[in-house]
Amino acid sequence: MTDLLTAVNDAVYTYVLIGLLVLVGIVMTWRTRAVQVRLFPQMLAYVTRSRRGADGGISSFQAFAIGMATRIGIGNITGVALALILGGPGAIFWMWLVSLVGMATSFAEATLAQVFKVRATDGTFRGGPAYYIARGLGSRRWGTVFAVLLVLSMAVAMPMVQANTISMTVQHSHGVPTWVSGLVLVVLTALVVFGGVKLVARVAEVMTPAMALAYVATAAAVIVLNLDAVPQFFADIFAGAFGLRAGLAGVGGGVVAAVLNGVRRGLFSNEAGMGTNPNAAATATVAHPVQQGLIQSLGVFVDTMFVCTSTAFIILATGASVFVPGATPVEAGAELTTTAVTSQLGAWTAWPMTVMIFFFGFSSILGAFAYAEVNMDFLRAGAPARRVLRGVVVLTTGVGALLALQTVWTLMDTAMAVITVVNLVALVRLAPWVAAVLRDYERQRAAVAPERRRAAEPRFVAAPADLPAPLPGDVWSGEPVPAAR
Repeated sequence: MTDLLTAVNDAVYTYVLIGLLVLVGIVMTWRTRAVQVRLFPQMLAYVTRSRRGADGGISSFQAFAIGMATRIGIGNITGVALALILGGPGAIFWMWLVSLVGMATSFAEATLAQVFKVRATDGTFRGGPAYYIARGLGSRRWGTVFAVLLVLSMAVAMPMVQANTISMTVQHSHGVPTWVSGLVLVVLTALVVFGGVKLVARVAEVMTPAMALAYVATAAAVIVLNLDAVPQFFADIFAGAFGLRAGLAGVGGGVVAAVLNGVRRGLFSNEAGMGTNPNAAATATVAHPVQQGLIQSLGVFVDTMFVCTSTAFIILATGASVFVPGATPVEAGAELTTTAVTSQLGAWTAWPMTVMIFFFGFSSILGAFAYAEVNMDFLRAGAPARRVLRGVVVLTTGVGALLALQTVWTLMDTAMAVITVVNLVALVRLAPWVAAVLRDYERQRAAVAPERRRAAEPRFVAAPADLPAPLPGDVWSGEPVPAAR
C-alpha cells in the first residue's frame, strides 16, 4: 500500500503539482504586473527595517524569519544535490527560473494572509490559507479541511521527517547514536515550542539569519578558493539547461530531466504556493498587507538564489573528484554537499557542516510548529488543545529521531499535495483582492514625494468601494497599526 501511494505521490508531484504551481505563478505575475521585478528594491528596503513596529506583537522580520526557518531546511543541502545528480547542472537554471514566478505567488498568498487575518487574544495576529478560504471565499468547510491536514502534516509528520534526517546524518557522519541526537532535539524543541509562537518568532529571528549566513559564508570560502571555476560554473548550468554540451546530463536523462528536477526542487524548496508560509506572514504587525507580501516574496529569492545556489556551487566547484554529471549515484545525494565541503576546506569542516544541518532541520521543526498552532487557532482549539499540540510536536520529534516511519512520510506527501491544490485554487479565485490591495499600496506611494516615502508609508484601510467585496472583521478598519521602520 505504501509503495502504491508513493508511486501516486511521485506522479502527482511531478506531472500535476509542478504544472499547477508554475501556471499559478505566471497568473500572479500577470495580475500583479510582475511585482517581483517592479518592486524588488522595496523588498530589500522593507526587510532591512522590519525589526521594529510590532507593538508587543510579532514584527515583520520575525514573521519573515519563521517563514525562512522552513524554507531554508535540509532540502537546500540534500535536495539540491539530488537535483544535480538527477538533472545535471542545467537543473539549477530551471530552479532559478521557477523562483522568479514563485516570488509572485508568494507575494499573493502572503498579502492575502495579511488582508484576511484576525486578532488573537495574546496580542498577535493569526491568518493563512484556512482564514482566507473561510473569510475570503466564504467556505469554512474547505478552510477546515486545509487546517486539519496542515496540523497533521506540520505537528506529526514534519518533525518526524526532520528529526530522522538529522539523527541519521549525525550517526552516519560521526557515529553518534540516534538516541543522543533525539534527546538533544527533544530538549531544544520543548524549550521553544512550550513558549508558543512568540518565542518561536524570537528564536527564529536570531537563528535563521545566522544559519543562512554561515552556510553562504561556507560557499563564499569555496568560491574564493575556486575563482577560476566561476565562469565554468555558469557555463555548465546554461549549457546543461538546453542540452548544448554532451556530458552534462544527470542520471535521470537530458534536458527533460534537467527541467523536471530543477523546477521540482525550486518549487518545493521555496514553498511558494504550497500554503505554508502565509501562516507565518499573517502574524506580522504591519501598516499595509503589501509590505509583508513583498518581504515574504524576497524569501523565495534568498532561498533559491543564495542558499540553493550556494549548494550547487560547492558541489560543482569540486570537480570530478566528488561529482560527475550522469555518473554520481543517487545514493550519494545525502552526503554529497558535506563531502564537497570537506574536500575543499579540510576534514575539520565535517562537524561544522553537521551542526548546520542540525539547525537547518531544527528550524524547520520550529516553523512547522508555528504553522500548526496558527491552524489550531482557526479550528478554535482552546489552551488545553494547544498544550497537547506542543506535546505532540515534542513527542514526534523524539520518535522521528529513532524510527523511520515511511508510511507517515508518504501520508504527509499526500496531505501536502491536497493542501497545495486547495491553496492554489483559492489564490486564483482571490486574485482580484491581491490586485486591488496592490493598487491601493501603489496609489498611496505615488501620492507622496520620493524623498518622503520612508516617513509616510502606505496604510491600509478597508474601503468597500476599492475592494472586490466588504472585508470582514476590524483589523483593517482604520485603527492605527504601527509601521515597520
